[in-house]
Amino acid sequence: MKKITSSLTLVFLLLTAFMQAQGTIRGTVVDGENGTPLPGVNVVVEGTTNGVSTDFDGMFTIQVVENTGSVRVSYVGFAPKIIPFDLSGQSVIDLGSIELEMDDNALDEVIVRSYSLAIDRKTPVAVSTIKAETIENQLGNQEFPEILKTTPGVYATRGGGGFGDAELRIRGFNSENVAVMINGIPVNDMENGRVYWSNWAGLSDVASSMQVQRGLGAAMIALPSIGGTVNIVTKSTDIAKGGNVMMTTGNDGYTKYGFTLSTGLLESDWAATVSLSRTSGNGFVDGTPFDAYSYFVNVAKKINENHELSFTAFGAPQRHGQRQNRLLIDDYRRSPSGIKTNVDWGYRNGQFVSIEDNFYHKPQMSLNHYWTISDKSSLSSAVYYSFGTGGGGGWSGENKFQYGVNSAYRDGLYGAVNLDAIAADNQAAGINGSETILRASRNNHNWLGALSQFNTEISEFIDFTGGIDLRMYKGEHYQEVVDLLGGLYYIDDNDENDPNKLVREGDKFSYYDFGFTNWAGFFAQAEYNKEALSAVISVAGSNTAYKRKDFFNYLDSDPQRETDWINFPAFSTKGGVNYRFDTQNNVFANIGYFERAPFNDAVFQNFQNDVNADAENQKIFSAELGYGFRGSNFRADLNVYRTKWMDRTFTRRFTDPNDNQFTANILGIDALHQGVELEMQYRPVEALTLTGMVSVGDWKWDNDVIDVPIFDENQNQLVDDEGEPVLVNVLIDGLKVGNSAQTTFA
Repeated sequence: MKKITSSLTLVFLLLTAFMQAQGTIRGTVVDGENGTPLPGVNVVVEGTTNGVSTDFDGMFTIQVVENTGSVRVSYVGFAPKIIPFDLSGQSVIDLGSIELEMDDNALDEVIVRSYSLAIDRKTPVAVSTIKAETIENQLGNQEFPEILKTTPGVYATRGGGGFGDAELRIRGFNSENVAVMINGIPVNDMENGRVYWSNWAGLSDVASSMQVQRGLGAAMIALPSIGGTVNIVTKSTDIAKGGNVMMTTGNDGYTKYGFTLSTGLLESDWAATVSLSRTSGNGFVDGTPFDAYSYFVNVAKKINENHELSFTAFGAPQRHGQRQNRLLIDDYRRSPSGIKTNVDWGYRNGQFVSIEDNFYHKPQMSLNHYWTISDKSSLSSAVYYSFGTGGGGGWSGENKFQYGVNSAYRDGLYGAVNLDAIAADNQAAGINGSETILRASRNNHNWLGALSQFNTEISEFIDFTGGIDLRMYKGEHYQEVVDLLGGLYYIDDNDENDPNKLVREGDKFSYYDFGFTNWAGFFAQAEYNKEALSAVISVAGSNTAYKRKDFFNYLDSDPQRETDWINFPAFSTKGGVNYRFDTQNNVFANIGYFERAPFNDAVFQNFQNDVNADAENQKIFSAELGYGFRGSNFRADLNVYRTKWMDRTFTRRFTDPNDNQFTANILGIDALHQGVELEMQYRPVEALTLTGMVSVGDWKWDNDVIDVPIFDENQNQLVDDEGEPVLVNVLIDGLKVGNSAQTTFA
């Protein structure tokens, strides 16, 4: 009887909802000045919480339960419109094209305009945009980059499966070569170019849009992106007054809860938004628990008609277990845990211990100023600061973590490590010190930057943009003893100032150095737009300067412990044309050449202060053709690209059968990336949208590299029995570029 009653209740509720749904209102919102569709516009039925946002073509559809009323159409920087509707005698009404006009009294979303979001059918680049609505509805408990995995040319993976360990590749290029910006501010690591998504775990809560520009992209700051550019724009003062509380739960103990609260624009011309959340769980993979907090604060003030200020701060302190060892397929088949198998964790005194983990906190703060100089000119500037603390766990000493074989230190072939057994060995060693310890590789940093961009209208059809990009970065690198595992000390012979040093928990060992990176760049762009033709040309220049200070490899009295600044000037130029044949068809082409400085580890090759005289700028040439179609219920984009990359640098680490670790620094590699991408969207009926994409790539290495030196784990170059350097040849000409699927479809 209880089950029948529940079923009847559900039917009644469905019938009630059906009877209440009176009709449908649709329309298209455009910029009243130039007719450009406006994506992300808020459309709300007056007096209710019933609202939607326009899609990338400015279109919206909203269901209403009353025959008469009005909808409020609002967008940041534009005057809102209230439009009445009357559904009497009809089920669907079309409000047609709704033109919004700029509002000088509205409080803009004050962020640096250099994030340069591309405009459909105008900007000559291959672009895909993900709206906040899609992120909220489809991301779930996926990693943030995974929302892009149905985007052509994009490959997103969770790597080892740890929280925040997702990796993003575009057209075969990894995160080191994909520019990622949040509100116009670059976040790629200044020393190695990487992006660690665990540092930005809260972005999904506050993102208003995420745009992927493949290839050359439209970003105007002096930031060379080889694979493409990812622009993430957070919610700001455009949020209406109010808030929400949310909670999410999932498999393996996944729990997330938090809230967002916004004042909206107050009469005093202040506005503020706050968002806080916590995410925790056990992880799908064995031994990968996680606990992360995220926070976001934005406070904005309109000073007067010409000046606005905005302060933003956000971050995500977190710790999570990792799966660092890559296992063979046969290992997963043999292990009772199957694909969940992870050999990088254990127990000590009955408590879980991550042998390999990641812990970090990288808050970013920015102060933005927007100045309306005149009707034709404006200046936007930002000063930002980031300080990061944390690192990754691991072990040092004798390797007692073997897997796949019977061992006294592991439960079964692939089970948890018995750290108590290792501690017993260390205690037995007595005055000889610990044989095996747990350590952390720390990578702390301080990063100060400034961006300023000037925009002006030269003539009716030509706009000019120019600006500067300044950055100062200091990275601190060392290993730290985390757990002596029952021993009294650990002997370290890597400090020239204290050979055979006895280190204890919390002490630095193995290596200790500072890396300094200074960046100065400028950019200039002219854009032409008249009737059916849009064209853009830009130039940029930069100088990257590196310096290194080593505290362990050199005596305190040695003047060589700190290097001079090593400079790498570089420039770039790119241009593109877009032509609109009519309201449905357009074509575009772009071409560009740019250089970028080698990364820090290619300049100081063997982790010492010996400057690599062969280090040189990487050189990239790229060209692309594209076609777009926009119909009433069908749209498609087709792109063909070719990117030639010369003098690429790599650092590769590997372990021999005896568990000795080695490093190879490989310079002068060339690669050729080319392919075809197709993206489609079809809406056969109002309530159904079908999307699809096909991406076919041909990414190959284009040369061999001869006589590559090898270094051991103590950073010494290997020599043979006769004292001659050990050199290897890297024979890769014609081989496929790995770590990313070259053919994908969705």
